[in-house]
Amino acid sequence: MSALRQVRGWFSAKRRFEFCLTLVMVTGLTAACGALLMLPNSVLPTLRAVAPGPESGQVTASDPQVPQVKRLMEGYGKVIAESVTTGSNRGGIVLGHATRSADVDVLAGELAAATVAVSALWGADWSQAPVVVVAASTAEFAALTGSTGDVPAEVAAVTVSDVFRPGDRPTGQRVVFGPEAGRRLGADGLRTVLRHELTHVATRAVTAEGSPQWLLEGFAEYAAHRGSAGTVAEIAPALTARARTGALPAELPADVVFEPASGQAALAYEQAWSACAFLADRFGEGRLVTLYRELARGPRDHAAVDAAFREVIATPYADFLTDWRTWITSRTTEGA
Repeated sequence: MSALRQVRGWFSAKRRFEFCLTLVMVTGLTAACGALLMLPNSVLPTLRAVAPGPESGQVTASDPQVPQVKRLMEGYGKVIAESVTTGSNRGGIVLGHATRSADVDVLAGELAAATVAVSALWGADWSQAPVVVVAASTAEFAALTGSTGDVPAEVAAVTVSDVFRPGDRPTGQRVVFGPEAGRRLGADGLRTVLRHELTHVATRAVTAEGSPQWLLEGFAEYAAHRGSAGTVAEIAPALTARARTGALPAELPADVVFEPASGQAALAYEQAWSACAFLADRFGEGRLVTLYRELARGPRDHAAVDAAFREVIATPYADFLTDWRTWITSRTTEGA
């Protein structure tokens, strides 16, 4: 269970959204990630490649891990696959089983659009050939993620990577959805979680252990919801409700608040999203990305964070907090 202790989660207000958790797990190096649900994203037509079996040949995909993953999955039933051209002639793929074919179709239909969207924000310096897997059982989920012990039912998706040294390009990255993810999240939720997780895949090479969770999760949430028509009140209902009573955040959420046990995980994710949304709105997405690259290099004390804010957005951290709170107020006012 040690790899799951850092699972971050959130429970949305009034049960408007399902609870989902995501987790980035690396052998010997674990970092937690969470995903919120939002509004529908555009979906590209599905490009079905093969429904592989001994008679139908090898799955076509750019990532060399695919044959090994497929062999592992075959122990849990016949594997189906949908191959997707994700850009620059790269091949992404979604693997699953017939019992989860609807989830496979949804994720394959979104994979090209999600990859393009993440690259448009982050840049093209990642594989852009995602491997996405839908497990048919908790046992298969555990096998695909290398989990030991029980996997909490709330875990909807896990992003796994091989261990790698800083500066190297990560290998073996794949997003694994749990067997109940589609039923609990619905098609729109699957699409949003996919974009969130692909953001973690894209940023993994420059993200070090101990980096601030408000930035890692807030940036992934910003990417997941970027371009949607949702208002702040729709994306962040808990934050909105508190802001309308005058209860504005005094600080960015600490890492510990992202833990489900804190009881404030929903609010933490919404605050993190809003901080990144504010930064992009006020200073531009380019500076948001630059700030991520600066602060995601590992633990930072207050002085280092303040220095990064001054360097990247020419604003002291204390002034950022004041301006962020003002932005929240303006966006959460009734009728905004």
